[in-house]
Amino acid sequence: MSSSGKTITVIGSGLIGRSWAMVFASGGYRVRIYDNQPGLAAKAVTEIRKQLGELEEASMLRGELSSSDQLALLSSHDDLKQALEGAFFVQESVFEDLAAKQSVFQAVECLVGSEVILSSSTSCLLPSNVFSAVQMPNRCIVSHPVNPPYYVKLVELVPHPATLGAVMDATHTLMTQVGQCPVRLNKEIDGFALNRVQYAIIAESWRLVEEGVISVRDIDLVMSEGLGMRYAFIGPMETMHLNAPEGLGDYLRRYRTGMRRVLSSAGPVPQFSGEAAERITKEMSELIPSQPGPLSARRERRDQLLMGLAHLKKEKP
Repeated sequence: MSSSGKTITVIGSGLIGRSWAMVFASGGYRVRIYDNQPGLAAKAVTEIRKQLGELEEASMLRGELSSSDQLALLSSHDDLKQALEGAFFVQESVFEDLAAKQSVFQAVECLVGSEVILSSSTSCLLPSNVFSAVQMPNRCIVSHPVNPPYYVKLVELVPHPATLGAVMDATHTLMTQVGQCPVRLNKEIDGFALNRVQYAIIAESWRLVEEGVISVRDIDLVMSEGLGMRYAFIGPMETMHLNAPEGLGDYLRRYRTGMRRVLSSAGPVPQFSGEAAERITKEMSELIPSQPGPLSARRERRDQLLMGLAHLKKEKP
């Protein structure tokens, strides 16, 4: 798929919308940013200009084009019809509210041709619900990015039950072409794949802290200095495959009994509320104060580290 002359419309100019606009522009696409609040789309382009300049200065700008060339591909719009003109792909990135997303797609469908792909950035709403009011759900798909999408390249592609295979293929091709790492879900499921795995890790980590087995600081170190070290490059299936002399079958023969025993001892789903939540929140806030300044500084540190890791992963053979 050539990006030359092709237009993508991004609806919503918040963090995710701006990130998508930067990703698509890095691949050479013209990007029209729309927001229904007058002036916000223009403000987003101003913010993107600043970010692209900083990325270029740090030699972390994605794509083959300069920051000024990428910026020239962006335009801001307060009028939806104008924003959709000539687009072959629409990426919705409004706040996580089902009614709001349904309303957006109803409005968009009236203004675009039947061949235009309609994509949602939702992180937790099922495609069958998001697109329930759309007349042609066969051209609809969820493209769920991971925050921040510019550094974390995974995109979960989740189909509506009616989504055509050609729509999944075209979206996968587009995401690959702009440097993301798309994964296909063969059917919709609550939480998709990433959050189901993430919530399982969070639940067990929470239980271990709640039961006094380990501290907040140390359970985070279990991930950042242990599991996360290898999970940055290989997943759990390959980890098992490499952790036994004769591969996955050998791993299962050696460890399946122990895995079943430990998993059977796991407690119920935590409530994430009450006294335990207050205690764990207090412990976390002592490590990183829950004020805008410390949190912003820590997020900036996270993004800098992710930028470095993205660079390292790009350089690996």
